Amino acid sequence: MLTTIQIGEKIAVARKLKNISQADLSDQLAISAQAVGKWERGESMPDILMFQKLADVLGTDVNYFVGGEKSNISVTPAQKEEKPDDYEKPGWNMSAGNWVDVDFSGLSNLAKKFSGSNIKRTKFIGSEISGLIMGGNNIEGCDFSDCDLSESVFGGSNISQTAFSNSNLRRTNFKNSNIQSCDFQNVDFSNAVFKSSSLNKLELQGAKFLGTTFMNCSFNNFTFHGEIRDCAFQGCGTNKVVFSNVTFKNNFFKNCKLKRATFENCFADKISYSFIMLSKADMTNITLIEG
Repeated sequence: MLTTIQIGEKIAVARKLKNISQADLSDQLAISAQAVGKWERGESMPDILMFQKLADVLGTDVNYFVGGEKSNISVTPAQKEEKPDDYEKPGWNMSAGNWVDVDFSGLSNLAKKFSGSNIKRTKFIGSEISGLIMGGNNIEGCDFSDCDLSESVFGGSNISQTAFSNSNLRRTNFKNSNIQSCDFQNVDFSNAVFKSSSLNKLELQGAKFLGTTFMNCSFNNFTFHGEIRDCAFQGCGTNKVVFSNVTFKNNFFKNCKLKRATFENCFADKISYSFIMLSKADMTNITLIEG
């Protein structure tokens, strides 16, 4: 039996190959779009009857979802959506654009074509833009709330005063970027990677850090909350950073400078506690826990 996360990834792949949105799939299954989103993020799993419905709608078989076999996914003529005049939607290339004060909420299927752009005060609320590659962008005052940005890449970009609240940023990669005064409340950062980037004045209340990697990053003037589990911090420095009511479990710290970090009512398992101590942190308000 596959894990919940693996099953969710298979559902997402089959749905995208079928070229339907989460909303379209939920309509055909007579469930909510939120339920489909939770499946694909690995937060819940369909029951056995729903697996059969999924197989029928997505043109595969139940074993594809639960057995681990490399079952074929196909769209038979009877299953293929009929389109007026058999038209095909042309691809959109939004790179090298000047996008200011516009509303792109609900946008989908952008693939890799959104680099080198100036993007200001633009809304992308509720967009399904996973796998998006944004390189060399200036992103200022924008709203990516409730978006699926999983497996996306933000490289060499300046991102400021922008909201990502309640978004899926699983396996998203931020590299060589400056991230300033952004709202990441309730964001899922599972297996996300931050590399050679500057993080300043962020809102992180309710953010999920599971398997997240930070490499050669600078943290400035913001607060971590909640649980930090199976994460790696390498070559990171802190300035006016607070860890408030944080529980550390199975985390790795290497060549980090935590002397200037503040810890308030924190808890850490043995391995995390040892790494944090070696990073020259003030351990006064960090309690060692078992397990």
